Amino acid sequence: MRQRHKPWADEFLQENNHLVVPRATDHRQNWQKVFGNDKPIHLEVGTGKGQFLIGMAKQYPEVNFIGIEISKSVIVSAAEKVLASGLDNILLLNEDASDLREMFGENEIATLYLNFSDPWPKNRHEKRRLTYQSFLEQYEEILEQDGELIFKTDNRGLFEYSLVSFTDYGMKLQEVNLDLHAINDETNVMTEYEEKFSSKGQVIYRCRARFGNSSI
Repeated sequence: MRQRHKPWADEFLQENNHLVVPRATDHRQNWQKVFGNDKPIHLEVGTGKGQFLIGMAKQYPEVNFIGIEISKSVIVSAAEKVLASGLDNILLLNEDASDLREMFGENEIATLYLNFSDPWPKNRHEKRRLTYQSFLEQYEEILEQDGELIFKTDNRGLFEYSLVSFTDYGMKLQEVNLDLHAINDETNVMTEYEEKFSSKGQVIYRCRARFGNSSI
């Protein structure tokens, strides 16, 4: 769904640059300083309107959360919700996540979330999928040695592709769940898309994986 243009978005972002941090590359390897503490950092790529991030930040106050979203109109909606929540363990970035290594240093992220990413179903677009090898190389670099990648989708084709991609890259699959909501995981925080799809009876898939250098 196309987001309605918000002509006031630039002014809003400037007024709230303590939350939507500009020039993310300036803070590479220093995100704990930006938060003002030494808590572990969890990163969501494609945070949408922020429902998942806010739910996680409430559930895990001992963790710092960063959400990246390329759409200015969408990140503004997320920021409004974060401000209303009063949470202080969330930061947002209005950035293109094509190379996360420009914004995050080696071993800087404890957990990375990919929630309902664009499946890019055509073969010629394979390299755009966020579970393609070139993206996995980025994740491996910015994640801690024992860091975890958590991937959720409603798209069976993308899920199967991603499992093969993870395995071929040498990752260790910690969980492969073919019907997430069937297990009644009370810790699961749903995204906006997840609520929409699951309410229509669509199956939600989840995978947890770690890179081969992990000691776990």
